[in-house]
Amino acid sequence: MPGTEVDVVVVGMGPGGEDIGARLARAGLSVVGVDSRLVGGECPYYACVPTKIMIRATDALGEAKRVDALAGSASVERDWSPVAKRIRDEATDDWDDTVAVERFENAGGTFVRGRGRITGDREVTVSTSDGERVFNARRGIVLNTGTDPAVPPIDGLAESPYWTNRDAVAVEEIPGSLIVLGGGPVGCELAQVFSRFGAAVTVVQRPERLVPVDEPEAGELLARAFAAEGITVRTGLSAARVHYDGQFSVKLDNGETLIADRVLVAAGRHTDMAALGIGAMGLNEAARGVTTDDHMRAAPGLWAIGDITGRGAFTHMSMYQARIAAADILGEQDAETADYRAVPRVTFTDPEIGSVGLSEARAREQGLNVRTALVPISASTRGFIHKVGNDGFVKLVEDADRGVLVGATSAGPVGGEVLGALVVAVHAEVPTKLLRQMIYAYPTFHRTIESALAELAG
Repeated sequence: MPGTEVDVVVVGMGPGGEDIGARLARAGLSVVGVDSRLVGGECPYYACVPTKIMIRATDALGEAKRVDALAGSASVERDWSPVAKRIRDEATDDWDDTVAVERFENAGGTFVRGRGRITGDREVTVSTSDGERVFNARRGIVLNTGTDPAVPPIDGLAESPYWTNRDAVAVEEIPGSLIVLGGGPVGCELAQVFSRFGAAVTVVQRPERLVPVDEPEAGELLARAFAAEGITVRTGLSAARVHYDGQFSVKLDNGETLIADRVLVAAGRHTDMAALGIGAMGLNEAARGVTTDDHMRAAPGLWAIGDITGRGAFTHMSMYQARIAAADILGEQDAETADYRAVPRVTFTDPEIGSVGLSEARAREQGLNVRTALVPISASTRGFIHKVGNDGFVKLVEDADRGVLVGATSAGPVGGEVLGALVVAVHAEVPTKLLRQMIYAYPTFHRTIESALAELAG
């Protein structure tokens, strides 16, 4: 089938796909963006934005409970309806991407609603409601297909009306009880949201701790916080069978059975690589993702950005890689290359956990001469002032031979904001000696970094 000639086809219009498509279109290239789902991707409709709206409301409830220890007394009546309404009206336009499509088209791009598949060298076939359309990309193809919620092969789960994060953000009513399968960032954030709005929540986590990618101290911190709020955490266990008959019955691999109104699956993400047709351009369709070089090239005429590159399922990663790939496609001189030494991530629980770079364990695995320091937030003056809700810490991971930080964690109140200074330190490889010579505002949470640096020096 003869195809329509264009400069670039972007398959997958998540945050990075929309960004790179608009960049290239504004630069004068003919760009076709393809997606069968909502333009903007997971982040504005099912993840970052709506879940953080949920968490903003949750944080208000958490702070209200602390009034008694600080300023008298307060009583709160929980009401989910303002949260649900804000998600529909302000965040997602009731899951309508008209504004996003218009934004891309106003930048000069052409949007095609359908499922794109690579069917030849620089050729994309799009299955639409009106049939198939073929596009030939003179400069190449950009893949930004993102990922879907992974559903583990648990007996009976597929036959039940389980939730993923996409269902959870659209709920109109809070269930009486909820089992969360998975204790990573998504599972922990949503577990605390539903718990604070009145659900009895149990988190089932196969690894031995929550948020296992982060430092062990971060998992311990969350476990303490969850226990104090009445969230049950069962680590080192998996669901073996799920049965639904109006309520969920979840049998664990130790023989224990849990009962709840709803089950939320938060067990990671996945992509069907074969469905993308990457084999047509010489890539392995059995791979878990797409390997790229530091210009985001996956093959001649093929670039990949976002979740499928395996560098972190973060909007900020997708946008970062989009900028790099766009510069390469446009042939910009002295264009930046990808640098993953200081990738930040934040779990927006209370307490908030921000991390950057290598954990202590990963640094040791790489053979570095590791030196660490950990200082509790409560030991700082700001932590003392904050009083209730001040649980947290700053942990630094130093390459002692070079005298630079290779990783750090900022956990506690506004942990993700305090992380900013540590991201700069890791990314720019600022010597720890120089960091110790800085002036840190008093009394702030980030001044705990100074105390951790002092402990690092011994």
